[in-house]
Amino acid sequence: MNGDVPFSPGRRAFLRGGEPVARQLRPPWAIAEARFLDLCTACDACVAACPEQVLRRGEAGHPVFDPSLGACVFCRRCVDACESGALAADAAGPWTIRAEVAPSCLTLNGVTCFSCRDACGEAAIRFRPALGGARVELDASRCTGCGACIGVCPVSAIALSAPEACDG
Repeated sequence: MNGDVPFSPGRRAFLRGGEPVARQLRPPWAIAEARFLDLCTACDACVAACPEQVLRRGEAGHPVFDPSLGACVFCRRCVDACESGALAADAAGPWTIRAEVAPSCLTLNGVTCFSCRDACGEAAIRFRPALGGARVELDASRCTGCGACIGVCPVSAIALSAPEACDG
């Protein structure tokens, strides 16, 4: 399992007859989920160190990245603050999460809106003219998963997810 795949107890909840729990995104440079949970002491050092204040306490007190609070600038202060080794900047990149646009996107439904494009500093989101409006295009190779597009979407049509994520 890739180290940046968010953990979801959804399968476990389903088998127990409960509601599936939404995936939680870990801070950038989080190691593999099982090891992360073993090492993370839920001390909040990474949360306190985040200048953008996009990290918060999640389930069981472990830190999560909440893109609705803003964008991650990948400053690595969370990694520097983590003494347990649950966040390791020696990884190739902070994570592989990328934005995905849902069918509820206003532009896909004939309403002019370019909020996500305007918020994306990497120019990963583009709109191409199409009959009846525009077609949204997401360049996954340019998307950093920073979350800048999430909070500005008026209909919450954008989400972050890891490629080929599985329910651990």
